[in-house]
Amino acid sequence: MKVVNYISEAFEELKSNVTWPEWAEVQRLTIVVAVFSVVFALATAGIDEVFAKALAGFFTWIKA
Repeated sequence: MKVVNYISEAFEELKSNVTWPEWAEVQRLTIVVAVFSVVFALATAGIDEVFAKALAGFFTWIKA
């Protein structure tokens, strides 16, 4: 019964005490997060590629 009471109180808290953003702001912020995620993923892939090539070059140099 405690779990049901907790869930009920949580939903009541969400309905009465939380200030929800406007739909336009939600859409704008979603786009910002999506763009940042893509940029961050591309940056991470680029850095990974640079390190992979550097290590490959280093091991080729060591082998020779």
